[in-house]
Amino acid sequence: MKRFNLLLLPLLVISFSCSAQQKHHLSFKNTAELHEFLDTRKTVYPILSAHRGAPMPGFPENCIETFENATRYQPVIIEFDVALSKDSALVIMHDDRLDRTSTGTGPIENYTYQELQAFRLKDDDGKVTEFKIPTLEEVLSWGKNKVLFTIDVKKGVPYEMIIAAIRKTKAESNSIFITYNAGQARAFHKLAPDIMISASIKGEEDLNRLNEMGVPNDRLVAFVGVSAPDKGVYSFLNSKGISCILGTMGNLDKSAAAYPNRKVYYNLVGNGASILSTDELVAAGKELDQYRADKHLKTKFLKK
Repeated sequence: MKRFNLLLLPLLVISFSCSAQQKHHLSFKNTAELHEFLDTRKTVYPILSAHRGAPMPGFPENCIETFENATRYQPVIIEFDVALSKDSALVIMHDDRLDRTSTGTGPIENYTYQELQAFRLKDDDGKVTEFKIPTLEEVLSWGKNKVLFTIDVKKGVPYEMIIAAIRKTKAESNSIFITYNAGQARAFHKLAPDIMISASIKGEEDLNRLNEMGVPNDRLVAFVGVSAPDKGVYSFLNSKGISCILGTMGNLDKSAAAYPNRKVYYNLVGNGASILSTDELVAAGKELDQYRADKHLKTKFLKK
């Protein structure tokens, strides 16, 4: 019996290793399939949005290698930030300055793209990695048939440049552009009426304003804030086919860590959130895995 257990152990180790390396890809052939997946009048398959790509030890924020790592845990939306270099290259970086997340110093706008390539990215603990600052086109090309994107742009980055990059890489079917007010949503929709928009919507009044400005429901994903709204907000938006993103980064992530037995993430999607934007991909993912299993939820757009 002991010998059998010893023989079985390597197989168990191999099985665990393969499971850890398994990737979870979301794949959409066209924008119609993306709309179908996000339409909450159909079967909802709740997922996580990895804030800044789900940085972990050894994996810096806003980095393709980090985005790839996130797919080993969950089917994800990757939220990332776009900035402009001195020579107007679209690069992926959250801060205005390079100091916190790279070996560079000073404002990112002081450097050309080629100069930025000399720097290496640092993880959240300050450890220098071998990874470089990627461009928007590199990220969009990598993500095709792998992830959804929510694209957050720094002030001063022209919408036209973002749209051109999406068109060039044919990323319309997995891109969602983040806006912060109705005016921004209207401006972007006029330029690219086929591309999905994430807009701040906390109720019927906000949605009506967007509709009056010409932004239709089937191009909207609602960001409902960083504290859980009344269930009626979810019910109203979901009845319109609009998926709701709840930001858990901050207090809700902290609450989930402090009280793991309360199943915070599980209950948030149970109340009506379709997407949780989190800094805790692994912990939140375990609860979403359980929720989807309990509710027998599947999607044809998930590829493993």
